[in-house]
Amino acid sequence: MDYFDRAGGGVARHDFALHTPRSPNRVLGLLIPGNPPKSLPVNTSASHSSPDVVLVGAGIMSATLGVMLKELQPDLTIEIFESLSGIAEESSDAWNNAGTGHAALCELNYTPEKADGSVDVSKALKINEAFKVSQQFWSYLVQRGGIKTPQDFIQRIPHLSFVHGAKSVEFLRKRHEALAANHLFADMKFSTDRAELAEWMPLVMDGRSEKQAAAATRVEVGTDVNFGALTRRMIAHLQSLGGVTLHLRHDVLNLHRNGRAGWLLYVNDKAADQKRTVAATFVFLGAGGGALPLLQKSGIPEGRGFGGFPVSGQWLRCENPELIARHDAKVYGKAPVGAPPMSVPHLDTRVIDGQKGLLFGPFAGFTTKYLKNGSLLDLPLAIKPSNLVPMTAAALQNISLTTYLIGQVLQSQKARVNALREFVPTARDEDWKLLIAGQRVQVIKKDAKKGGILQFGTEVVCAQDGSIAALLGASPGASTAVAIMLELMGHCFPEQMGSLPWQSKLREMIPSYGASLIKDVALDQRVNSWTRETLGLVGNAERRTTNEKVLSSTL
Repeated sequence: MDYFDRAGGGVARHDFALHTPRSPNRVLGLLIPGNPPKSLPVNTSASHSSPDVVLVGAGIMSATLGVMLKELQPDLTIEIFESLSGIAEESSDAWNNAGTGHAALCELNYTPEKADGSVDVSKALKINEAFKVSQQFWSYLVQRGGIKTPQDFIQRIPHLSFVHGAKSVEFLRKRHEALAANHLFADMKFSTDRAELAEWMPLVMDGRSEKQAAAATRVEVGTDVNFGALTRRMIAHLQSLGGVTLHLRHDVLNLHRNGRAGWLLYVNDKAADQKRTVAATFVFLGAGGGALPLLQKSGIPEGRGFGGFPVSGQWLRCENPELIARHDAKVYGKAPVGAPPMSVPHLDTRVIDGQKGLLFGPFAGFTTKYLKNGSLLDLPLAIKPSNLVPMTAAALQNISLTTYLIGQVLQSQKARVNALREFVPTARDEDWKLLIAGQRVQVIKKDAKKGGILQFGTEVVCAQDGSIAALLGASPGASTAVAIMLELMGHCFPEQMGSLPWQSKLREMIPSYGASLIKDVALDQRVNSWTRETLGLVGNAERRTTNEKVLSSTL
C-alpha cells in the first residue's frame, strides 16, 4: 500500500477500487521468498496439474500480473487459460477499444465541475500518475529485451479536448487553468484561436460556423496504445521465462477451495473435448466480463452482492485515405446528457499493425452478453439471491440510461453520421462504415443507502486470505493496469511486497515506486525523459533539446 499512500491518495481516486477485508494472514506460502514453489513439470495432456498461479483470461490484465509476478519471483509456475483461440481477442483487441493511453490529458469526465463552478482535477492527477507507472514498466521491459520494438504497440499522438458553446468554452478554460497548475500538465495548451484550432484538428474545424464559440486544449505527448499487440508481446515474454504454459480454447467451468490452501479449477479443453482439474495456490480472474460469473462460483464472501451491467459499443471507421491522412490526434468532446462515461464522443487516430486509421464514437448499445463472444444468457444467469437487491436498485436508478442505450441500438446509419457531424461538419455517409467494438460490463455493487449502485471504473475483489482476486469493470483499466496490479499484490501478497528483494525489484521495474510523481517535479522530469526515449515518444524538438543538454554537460 506504500506507493499510493505516499502519492497522496487512496486507490479509489484512480477510478478503480479494491474490495477486501483487512487481514494480517493474507500470505501465499508458496510465494514467500526463501520458500520456493514445488517443482512440478507442466503436462498439458495430463488430467491434473498444480501450478503456483492460474491466470484466467489472456488479456492485458493477466499479462501484466503474470509478468510482474514472474519478474519478482522467477521460480513461479504459471498457467494461463483462455477461452478463445487467440491472445487478447476480447476487450484488449485493437479494434475493440479506442487505444487511448488514458492519462487524463483529454478526457473531460475525469475533471468534473463542482457546484461552486470550480473544476475538480484530483482524479485526473491520479490517473495521469498511474499511466506513467505503466509507461515505466513497459520501458523496463523494452530495456531488458522483453519487448523488442515499442513502436509495435505505442505511438505518439496529440491528445485534444474540444468543446463548443460559450458555457463549455468557459469550463474548458477553467479546466486548463486547474490542470496546468500542476507540473504533470504544464505542457497543456489552451486556444480559442480558430486558425490555431484549424491547424490542430482540420477535420473538426472545416465547415464549422464562425459564429460558434469553440475551444480546445492540446498536449503533444499523448499516446495511441495497441493493447492487443502489447498483450501478445508480454505473454510471449512471459512464456520465454520458463515455467509458464498458455492454454488456448480452454474454458474454466467451475472452481472451489482446495481444503485450507489454494483452489481447484475444472477446465474444459474445447479442442480435445477433454476435462481436467487444476490445483493452484493463487487464482486471478482477469477474463473481462467473464470474471463475474467465476467470482460468483468461487463463493468467497467478498464477491457477494456484485453484479454487472453490460454495455456494448460501436464505432464509425473512416474508409477514406485522404481524411485519415489529414487527422493526427485523439480529440475528445463532452458526453451527451444521460450518456454513460464510456460514451464520451471522440475522433481517434489509430495506428494498428503499422497502418493509420480513424475512428469516431463510441455509440453505445445494450446486449445481455458479458463478452463480445459470450452468451445472451450471461446477464440472466448472473442474477443471484445475493445480488438481486443491488441489481434491482441499480436498474431502477438508471432507467434513463437504459432508455438511452436502447435508443443507441435503434440508431440508423444516418443518425450516427449526423452525430459525427457535430465533430466533423463536412462528414459524408459513404466515407464511414460501422464497426462493432468490444463489450464492457459496468460494476453493480451494494450500497448502504441506495441498496445498489452502478459504478463506472474498475473494481478489484480479493478474498480475505489473498488466494483469489477478480477484476471487474472497465475504463481506464488497461492504461492503469500496472498500478492496479500493484494494489492487488499489496493485498494478496503483503509480506512479499514488504520484503527487501521485492522492494528492490519493484524500484528497478518502476523507478517512481514509493514516491509521488504528483509532488516530485524532478522525479517526474526524469521519468518522462527515460520513458519517452525508451518508448520512442520523443519528438524531434525534444530530441534536439536533450542532445544539446547532453552535449553541454560534457563540455
